[in-house]
Amino acid sequence: MKLGNIHSIETFGTVDGPGIRYVLFLQGCILRCRYCHNRDTWEIGAGKMISPEEVIKDVLRYKAYYSASGGGITISGGEPTIQAEFVRDVFKLAKQNNIHTCLDTSGLVDIKKIDMILEYTDLVLLDVKHISPEKSKWLTGYSSEAALKLALHLNEKKIPVWIRHVLVPTITDDKSDLRDMAEFLKQLDNVERFEFLPYHEMGKYKWKEFDEEYSLSDIRPANEQDVQNAKNIFIEAGYNNFADSRK
Repeated sequence: MKLGNIHSIETFGTVDGPGIRYVLFLQGCILRCRYCHNRDTWEIGAGKMISPEEVIKDVLRYKAYYSASGGGITISGGEPTIQAEFVRDVFKLAKQNNIHTCLDTSGLVDIKKIDMILEYTDLVLLDVKHISPEKSKWLTGYSSEAALKLALHLNEKKIPVWIRHVLVPTITDDKSDLRDMAEFLKQLDNVERFEFLPYHEMGKYKWKEFDEEYSLSDIRPANEQDVQNAKNIFIEAGYNNFADSRK
């Protein structure tokens, strides 16, 4: 089985999928999100080497907690699909042990490559950075076309999805863009929930550690009112499937 490069592990995750989860953060990402709070995960090939068997052995130590809460294992990043074979092997072993699997991805993936993972995936967390391909390129270095294409592909395969969108004041909260996002979501039947993630500056210090400029220094963090305003735009457009409305 393929070895993987990991950044870190969280054994009691509660925000990356349902229930209590074992969250494996992989090393490596080609996106260059201006608000990235995991700047230290970008370098491909860095981090600790680990085998899929080692991962599952560790997960099984906590399986009772995960199963009782409706949780499981989530593989995040960086961008986990860069190490597609490793992710597939971990998820395959997880399913053999009746463990719920969740993939957290930016959607910047090769559809053919991700299908090997989806065969063993129960849920996808899809982070749509921006509905506008042009604005996404400024914000992340890449167009959002691949993420939107993946969303449609997951819908065709009927794989459950949670879609998340970082709400950055003056950058991703434009009324027209949010309306377009809502209209896009309305054509998908597999989206279990949509969540606005308020922009924050908690990872800003990591950029300083790399002696790099944090280009959003003048942008304030998003607050509850920003999130509510964005939700109102979605509701006006006929979409009301938010994370907190399904509790």
